[in-house]
Formats: sequence, C-alpha cells, structure tokens
Amino acid sequence: MTPNPICATPDMTLPEAHKIMSEKRIRRLPIVKDGKLVGIVTQGDVRGAQPSEATTLSIFELNYLLSKLTLDRIMTPAPVTIRPDETVYDAARLMLQKKIAGLPVVDGERVVGILTESDIFRMIVRLWEQEATEALEAL
Repeated sequence: MTPNPICATPDMTLPEAHKIMSEKRIRRLPIVKDGKLVGIVTQGDVRGAQPSEATTLSIFELNYLLSKLTLDRIMTPAPVTIRPDETVYDAARLMLQKKIAGLPVVDGERVVGILTESDIFRMIVRLWEQEATEALEAL
C-alpha cells in the first residue's frame, strides 16, 4: 500500500490531473472533496476523455475545451474501497471480482492509502524470494 496517496479535487481540470499523473508516474487519482473520497480517476478515464483524431476542431479549440473539463465529469463516483484492517487476500479477491487494478484504502471517509496490483505483485515476489532463500539455507 502507498500511504497518503496524491489526491485530486472534483474541480481540478483534466490537464492538471494528466500532468500530476505523468510527473508522479501514477495511474490513478483518488478524488476528495471536504476530506471525503467522492471518486477516482484512472489513466483510462483520462485517455477516454481525449478527443477522437477524426475531430474537425482545431488544436486551439481542443486545448480550450480540455482546459475546461473537470474531473467530476470523468471520474468514477463512489469507487470500490477497502479498510486498513482488511487483508491483502480480501483486497486481491475484490480487485479480481470488480476487474480493477487499484483500491483506495479508506479509514472512515478519509483516504489513508491506495493498494495497487503492483503492490500485490511486489509482495508476492518478496515472499518467493524469502522462500527461495530459506530453501537454500536449509541445504
């Protein structure tokens, strides 16, 4: 889990969110209003909000429209979450069932972390490495 994840607000613009996600190399942004989780925006949401290449609008018109698009228009409201006391197993099962790659970790209504598929993979690799080391030491 990544504690205290970078969050955005519903009134943040798409270009602002895209910049944060690119600079921080993150694939999802919890959306928080008044300290409460209200949604989530993923890289897929950001890509989906981009205009089609078949548009007849000029680049200036496109940039203007995108600069006005706020995250509350593209976010997934009321995202699936987990609590800090839930197990990684429960989180992984939930992610598989819901076909999602990340879960905000919420204590009450406050976002305290985010658990991603990368976090779970890292944990599995560490366990395998630990098992391999223990097996070698037992020889």
